[in-house]
Amino acid sequence: MINVFIADDHTLIREGIKKLLAQEIDIKLVGETSNPFEVVDQIVKSKCDILILDLSMPGKSGLDVLKEIKVLVPQVKVLIMTMLPEDQFAKRTLKAGASGYITKDRAGDELITAIRRVADGRKYVSQSLTELLVDDLDGTSQKPLHEILSDREFQILKMMAKGKTQTAIADELSISISTVNTYRSRIFEKLNLHSNAELIHFAFQNNLTE
Repeated sequence: MINVFIADDHTLIREGIKKLLAQEIDIKLVGETSNPFEVVDQIVKSKCDILILDLSMPGKSGLDVLKEIKVLVPQVKVLIMTMLPEDQFAKRTLKAGASGYITKDRAGDELITAIRRVADGRKYVSQSLTELLVDDLDGTSQKPLHEILSDREFQILKMMAKGKTQTAIADELSISISTVNTYRSRIFEKLNLHSNAELIHFAFQNNLTE
């Protein structure tokens, strides 16, 4: 039996996943939460094998949750299921220890296959992501400039591009405003930007405003 836990703040998404799982005799739902701050404790209690994790829950980045899990409960396999596009986050999550990445628009067709593959100790990625990863390995593709940013820098870049103030970013990430300023300076330096207007323009050019 494959024990699955769901962490997603959208009730409709969780209900949809539960309906899919209920049709499978070898997959069992052992818990769910909409709160990113309780994921680690809950999956320990539930003794799950696979966590289906959204990246965009309020208050705490799913990427941060993933990193916590790989340190504290590394035996739990994490399948990312999100609306965020592959070309922005998939490689980051795989590097951080995720076992698979699936976008929500494909979940109805691919989720069960992804769960079984991950449970079997393999990775699950789409064909398009596989091609991106192969291109990276053989050096035939030019990497987007934003890939030089750290995970936290990239996260703050996207938040700034959405018009969030430094105070709002600090509150949401539970860090100080001075720390946000430090990240902002690093982003500007790495991307050769000189103002928030240039940052927003860069984000639009690279489809980073979703």
